[in-house]
Amino acid sequence: MITSNNSRLGAKRFCVFGDRHSAIQPVIAKCVRLPSQTLRGYSSTLGRFEMSEEMQRLYERVDRLESLDQIRQLPAKYALCVDMRDFDSLVNLFTEDYRVSKTESGRAALKKWYANVLRGSLIGSAHGINGHVIDFESPDLATGLVYSRNDLEHPNVWMHEIMCYLDRYERRDGIWYFQRRTPLYWFQCDALNPPIGGGEAKLRWEGMEWQTGGFHSAFPTWAEFWDGVDHSEEPVRPPAPLFRFINELRRGAGNPKVRIDTSAPKE
Repeated sequence: MITSNNSRLGAKRFCVFGDRHSAIQPVIAKCVRLPSQTLRGYSSTLGRFEMSEEMQRLYERVDRLESLDQIRQLPAKYALCVDMRDFDSLVNLFTEDYRVSKTESGRAALKKWYANVLRGSLIGSAHGINGHVIDFESPDLATGLVYSRNDLEHPNVWMHEIMCYLDRYERRDGIWYFQRRTPLYWFQCDALNPPIGGGEAKLRWEGMEWQTGGFHSAFPTWAEFWDGVDHSEEPVRPPAPLFRFINELRRGAGNPKVRIDTSAPKE
């Protein structure tokens, strides 16, 4: 921190520099004015003024806002990179040790995986990002749920897709990355043939067995509703704690396992 006296305002002006919990670099300072009693003196060990509890709370709130803004941009950047086939920019949104499969991890392996998938029958795509809910596990770990409504062009069919991602994000050296992405699909279908009926099996490709995409199974309330469990007469549950909404909605369930068999022919 840097301080300077301001006798006219009876306050001390000081700057809080970014540390490992912030994307703000030391050369870019956040300058604020606080009453002089908020300063607790200089710490020779830390090489800066120690923050009061009030200032620490303010710092944490600003840091949280910066984190929310970074995380919100990740899905939008992901969609843009996928649609424009920029594989380097795409994989750089993920942690360096991102797990691609049981035997492979890292950005190089992830780049090969995306290149193989997107060089198949898919010609063009447009991924539309919708609502994004973000929860924090710690200052450097967060979870999120984001909707995506997509148009997919194939040689003989135009497909519509609605899905969401259950994400986990991690901050390293001031930058937020995808640590995990779990896609949950509601439907994939010919734009001229909506997937009416058929229960949860709404992944419908020509010549392929209809499949489920795990869209609802990740949320216990969906099964309870259709199993006839009626909670309408019970007291209203208390609101979820701040930044714990997804965990509360999923009743603390672990990460869902979703497997789509793209080789299953229709009998």
